[in-house]
Amino acid sequence: MKQLTLFITLLLFVIALKASEPLAKGKDKFSFAFFTDIHLNNGAEGCWDGLNKAIKNAKANKVDFILTGGDNVDIDVLKDDAKTAHELMQKYTGIIEKSGIDYYATIGNHDRFWGVNKKDPLYNEGLFEKYINESYYSFDHKEWHFVVLNTTQTCGGSYCVGDEQKEWLKRDLQKVAAETPIIISVHVPFLSVYYPALEGKYKSADTFANFKEIWDLFNEHNLKLVLQGHQHLYEEIQTLGIQFITAGAISASWWGGAYHGTEEGYLKINIDGDDFDWEYIDYGWEAVKD
Repeated sequence: MKQLTLFITLLLFVIALKASEPLAKGKDKFSFAFFTDIHLNNGAEGCWDGLNKAIKNAKANKVDFILTGGDNVDIDVLKDDAKTAHELMQKYTGIIEKSGIDYYATIGNHDRFWGVNKKDPLYNEGLFEKYINESYYSFDHKEWHFVVLNTTQTCGGSYCVGDEQKEWLKRDLQKVAAETPIIISVHVPFLSVYYPALEGKYKSADTFANFKEIWDLFNEHNLKLVLQGHQHLYEEIQTLGIQFITAGAISASWWGGAYHGTEEGYLKINIDGDDFDWEYIDYGWEAVKD
């Protein structure tokens, strides 16, 4: 009887110990929305209503957060009109703050402001960083690591990831375990067949210049998914075990309707442990008719 009692006691102890252990890494399920190429402006074509509708739709789909893929607000075209640039960014920030959902933004080429002196802290990505967040950064969510890069920097006249950002990325990855699943968000893509599909030829404008160098920094890591913007076309490219998705656009053809068949929409990514799937969601916005 004493042996049976001892066995039961040990069994209960083991069960209790197992129950107290944290869940194995990567076992959580969650979803998030990838909004790219929103192209907010002074209100033409109902863009602000479109964004609010997309946010409402994403929240109804039970996503944990929204991640954008760049070209959030069109301030690059405002020249020296700093007043309007600040107003548009403030309005966007207000929507983010009132959205009731975590929101992470990637910088796009149209999110840069040129209407001040180059030494002004608001020059280039400065205005974006003042109102939204850093132009490159990382965060973790339920055992997944997210890397948000600024692929709108320039090197020799081409889009690139600059040296300072590259060194930051190396330091960031040093802190990430080799088995941790990683998702990257960029605006200008790593890989795209936009110009071959539309014009029958390859152009350097399809990608940022040093994409392979940056890609190779992840060789010893568990890079799963790269989310891209810029092109407004929906693309899926899988190679070397990595899924690249260019996710259409919230604005489709700059709020003018479908762009070569890609409707206004966003990508919903569903995570299940170390696996994921996705769907492109048309959130129901309709272009304003003349």
